[in-house]
Amino acid sequence: MFSFICSSNNNIPRIAKMLSSFRETYGEFMIEIPTRQDNEVGGTISLFSFPSLASLADATEQELRDMGLGYRAKYIIETRNLLVQCGGNDFLLNLRTRQDAQAVQEELIKFSGIGRKVADCVALFSLDSDYAIPVDIHVQHIASRDYDPTVLGEAKSITPTIYKRVGDLFRGRFASYPGWAHSLLFVAELPSFRGILPVDVVKEMDEWREHEQRKKQEKKEESKKRKQ
Repeated sequence: MFSFICSSNNNIPRIAKMLSSFRETYGEFMIEIPTRQDNEVGGTISLFSFPSLASLADATEQELRDMGLGYRAKYIIETRNLLVQCGGNDFLLNLRTRQDAQAVQEELIKFSGIGRKVADCVALFSLDSDYAIPVDIHVQHIASRDYDPTVLGEAKSITPTIYKRVGDLFRGRFASYPGWAHSLLFVAELPSFRGILPVDVVKEMDEWREHEQRKKQEKKEESKKRKQ
């Protein structure tokens, strides 16, 4: 939960730096391993465990802010407090046994700094909830392009209704492990994976993206005309 709170509106290098500081400050030392540079041992790196709730008991918001967590510091402190009240690890392990992804999501969004997407990330990657589908604009684009071009309708953003509709498209398409199928499709959209995708698939992706950009431009031009 804490890791995904740190991931919200963030980039991978900064997330890694935040969590490294978080583990070093509140986790337990595990092992020191050598690092290599130009095929030679260039020093060592210390690995620390992820902090337990007990080790976070005395952590303060200011400490986390000084560590570079920014506004997320408040969310982590509030989530820690509520998680302790709910039963800590036992509460999370109980969620792990729940088969209803929607019910798990509803429980997780009660915590500070956890919206629907972050809740579904926690559920899918940490709580064995294979039917949880984390939805953002990129996932909505995949659903619109490949499964239902009308899924967004006239909405300008992903409302709770559209969020569920997009997730249901993946759940309906993939009877088993739809959350993991979604993750593979999401990763395939990343620029670093374009080189291993079939040429016709890349072409289709590019054509759809260009089509969407033209549609947006046309809407902007129509809006300007109406205002004149």
